[in-house]
Amino acid sequence: MEPTHDMSSQPFYHGTKANMKPGYLIEAGFTSNYGKRKKAASVYLTATLDAAIWVAELAVGEGRGRIYIVEPTGPIEDDPNLTDKKYPRNPTKSYRSRHPLRRTWSN
Repeated sequence: MEPTHDMSSQPFYHGTKANMKPGYLIEAGFTSNYGKRKKAASVYLTATLDAAIWVAELAVGEGRGRIYIVEPTGPIEDDPNLTDKKYPRNPTKSYRSRHPLRRTWSN
């Protein structure tokens, strides 16, 4: 994984339908909330609220979509599923990490 530049002061968001308490770690290795529901090798985050809302709306599960403010606990990289295939130069500011994301606050 090639880390992106330091964005430690940047707020990041994670969209889902799961209900998580502050301090919860969102980790890779569990069934994905999207697509074919395979085991996720990475966790995903975005620097735009619009992208997080879109992801929360698409998530599998009952109930409303939720947006969490998260902080990466390790390096992040551009999400190649979007940046290489659909949106060159990463306008959605979508990223992934093999390291957990810590939920800090929700909207």
